[in-house]
Amino acid sequence: MIGPFVLAAALQVGGPPDRDYLLFVVSETADQISLVRFGPGGLRVDHSLKTGLMPSRINGPHGVAVSPDGKAYYVTVAHGTPAGSLWKYSTVGDTVLGRAELGNFPATVQVTPDGALAFVANFNLYGDRVPSSVSVVFTPEMTELARIPTCSMPHGSRLNPEGTRHYSVCMMDDELVEIDTRALRVSRRLMLGAAHASAVSTRGAPHCMPTWVQPSTDGRNVYVACNGSSEILEVDVPEWALRRRLPAGDGVYNLAVTHNGRYLLGTNKRGQSVSVVDLGSGAEAAQIRTRRGVVHGVVVSPDDRYAFVTEEGVASDPGTVEVLDLEQLHSVASVDVGQQAAGIDIWKVEVRH
Repeated sequence: MIGPFVLAAALQVGGPPDRDYLLFVVSETADQISLVRFGPGGLRVDHSLKTGLMPSRINGPHGVAVSPDGKAYYVTVAHGTPAGSLWKYSTVGDTVLGRAELGNFPATVQVTPDGALAFVANFNLYGDRVPSSVSVVFTPEMTELARIPTCSMPHGSRLNPEGTRHYSVCMMDDELVEIDTRALRVSRRLMLGAAHASAVSTRGAPHCMPTWVQPSTDGRNVYVACNGSSEILEVDVPEWALRRRLPAGDGVYNLAVTHNGRYLLGTNKRGQSVSVVDLGSGAEAAQIRTRRGVVHGVVVSPDDRYAFVTEEGVASDPGTVEVLDLEQLHSVASVDVGQQAAGIDIWKVEVRH
């Protein structure tokens, strides 16, 4: 854990926050959920709890999403007997409010703006690389309404601002998939391989190997993280066509956009860094080196002041949450959590009076 003197010195550069930011983080190998607090007193773990049904095996919590009203949060648990599941917790007291069994290795989750539906990508990490699915869960009753077939190893479950369209990408099929959230069916597919005829992945194959998709703040574009070719694709939604290629670091993995639409952030899983792309110019404004490697998730504070990043670490390393100042474009604090830190989402911001 970073020492108090180092933390204080780091915070002086951009000035300490005048409010508290509270975030939920899940750690896969530790089967742990942590509530992390960042504020005038620095960055710390408020409390942690265990999740999952199997005490003698790794359950593997991977994704986390807070409900729009802030009263509940949802955690995907990758392993189960036999399949994975989605857990619903109260944000007050961490009481389990329900659980729904889903497909193989549920990964990324997001909830619709009205809070009624949760969309979960069933990543299906193990076994044959066969077409998998996106599960749709009715959150008041924690009942799976539909399991929509998509493609091989879907990931990056994200909704447009209105909640009318859902997007995921297929890591092994080089495909972007759009789902109509009212009809609960696939509405469009876009093959990404053709856009990468000249790109070479780390395996020597000309493919994108997408791991995340992120809609823009106005929903007119979606951004696809090409983990294989280490770049980001900007797709025009009305035209359903590639618009721009944007720079990123080695193995770009997860994405987030600032609420003002200025920056696109990408975690570089192999590069131990976070790329900050200026969406106006399309250039990389900064590439910020992180404290630990295998950089995973990223979320932006509602005021666009900070980005919060999870880092899995290597071997026996603990997981890490790191805070990036988006005004100064550098790291200002970090704290250790359970091993293999993965999903992260903001619960709320508390303003001090």
